[in-house]
Amino acid sequence: MAFAIVVVGTSLGGLSALRIMLQALPGSFQLAIAIVQHRDRNSGEALSRTLQQESRLPILDVEDKQPIRPGYVYLAPADYHLLVEPEQFSLSVDPPVSFAKPSIDVLFESAAEVYQSSTIGVVLTGANHDGAEGLAKIKARGGFTIVQDPRTAECPSMPEAAISKSVVDRVLPLEQISPLLVKLCSLG
Repeated sequence: MAFAIVVVGTSLGGLSALRIMLQALPGSFQLAIAIVQHRDRNSGEALSRTLQQESRLPILDVEDKQPIRPGYVYLAPADYHLLVEPEQFSLSVDPPVSFAKPSIDVLFESAAEVYQSSTIGVVLTGANHDGAEGLAKIKARGGFTIVQDPRTAECPSMPEAAISKSVVDRVLPLEQISPLLVKLCSLG
């Protein structure tokens, strides 16, 4: 099975989790990665600058209609929903979903619609249930689903909600997620 995109969602504790995850990915990683990190609407580009220090892959704050390219990490900008369309991203100013904008569910559900079974969904640490519905949709479309082991999460609520909503392919400690992504990437 050839995968095309990895979508990642996180909230409380996410900065630390994303640093660990991105540090472990090689510069040769060949899938696009789209990330929703719940954050303050006025946070600007500080997140991408901070994470770029930890990553061998280029990290970009998404702009509307930005092409999706393999080997790049795309961050949902503050106060916008990030959606996947064929070959590109789009941004939405629709109201918050699950009290969040950007919403993990919005990203995951749009990726599942476009990429179907070529989608890998990852839910990391977080304080609410955002991402659970979207991860279930990725699984329903034949994609691969990964959830951080709640026992290793700074805040276990999001991982627990995702596990309770769907049959998850892997529940792993944070340190084991990137090696699995590398392995899945090489299966294409």
